[in-house]
Amino acid sequence: MDGILFANVRVIDGSGDYPFPGEVLVEGNRIKRVARGTRAIATKGVTVIDGAGATLMPGMIEAHTHLSWNDQPSLEAIFRMPPEEHTLDAARIAKIYIDHGWTSAVGAAAAKPRLDVVIRNAINAGQIPGPRYLANGQEIGTLGGLGDTTPPHVDHPGLSFGCIVSGPHEMRKAVRTFIKYGVDLLKINLSGEEITGVGAEETPMSDEEVAVAVSEAHRRGKRICAHARSAQSVKMCVRHGVDIIYHASFADEEALDMLEARKDKHHFAPGLAWLIRTARDASAWGINPGSPLAQAYERELVAAIDVCKKMHKRGIRVLPGGDYGFAWTPHGTNAKDLQYFVELLGFSPMEALLSATKHGGAIMGMANELGQIKEGFLADLLLVDGDPLADIRILQDKERLLAIVKDGKFHKAPHVAGARPRM
Repeated sequence: MDGILFANVRVIDGSGDYPFPGEVLVEGNRIKRVARGTRAIATKGVTVIDGAGATLMPGMIEAHTHLSWNDQPSLEAIFRMPPEEHTLDAARIAKIYIDHGWTSAVGAAAAKPRLDVVIRNAINAGQIPGPRYLANGQEIGTLGGLGDTTPPHVDHPGLSFGCIVSGPHEMRKAVRTFIKYGVDLLKINLSGEEITGVGAEETPMSDEEVAVAVSEAHRRGKRICAHARSAQSVKMCVRHGVDIIYHASFADEEALDMLEARKDKHHFAPGLAWLIRTARDASAWGINPGSPLAQAYERELVAAIDVCKKMHKRGIRVLPGGDYGFAWTPHGTNAKDLQYFVELLGFSPMEALLSATKHGGAIMGMANELGQIKEGFLADLLLVDGDPLADIRILQDKERLLAIVKDGKFHKAPHVAGARPRM
């Protein structure tokens, strides 16, 4: 067999154009032909998958992924897991992503220095199943900021969840160390996080530290992503050229103006699932709705929704990535983000799909070969039972994913009627 032909499918190609009935031919790991209508592509020598009217769309791409956040109730519980068990657990979670149709993912920090790199390498070597993955290091935070979980009476930053630095020199060393470990990008914590006791609108990291992080990373061809909830931290991201901005809940009009002026230089993922579920669905883990902590997250959620709506209207790229991996935001529920985009942010279903496909290809650094069904692009595809444009929620049900293709190979082979080779 020389290829795989998806016939009798409804194609959502990830360009933003209307869906069309058509056929798609895959050869090797690339899309060879895309045709409208039926019987448009010769079938001799290829395996024909009769989709029976199912939807063929690009694989989804997650913009904010923590493979080593293993559905625990706290950063401390994640950090304290021994490295051997943690590695096995991260491998298990990588499979959850591709099982649910996320064929690519951007690492947004790991719980241990080389954990993401090891998992990425194992995926690339075919040792474990998982998405295309950009590996990160530990999140880099400042002394007393987000990621510094060392008790106040212990002077040993090595015991913290993150890599803790103080000053430009230590930042430079940390960035160079993670690059040595083999990361694809790096994460810095500019602002706080309410659940850690450092307020979301606090900005512990200095301009000098951010400038060094970005310059060191870019010098070596690496990108920087940032935890940035406060208005000040978002402005720092734009001033210094941070590539990927996470959260930005409290961005003010000046920050939005700055982002809009450079909207082709940045990607943004808000992490709405974390805000919603921490405020409303974490009572089993001690965060009761109406408590001071839950109220803080409700307040931030209101601000974040307003900011995301404004970004969307300004043409700033908003991507899915809800900070999944805590007990109340379990891995595998990631497609809930697309529902939030439609129901809370005013996205059309097509715009929500584009955020997870076309724009996802760009955040992976592969805009010209990933995230669309287009001739010459990589064959990362989903065959979906139903129409996600009619009901975006069907993407939350992995049983509705009839086939999952990554790099031209079936991760999940189809079992639809008519899936057969035809010579």
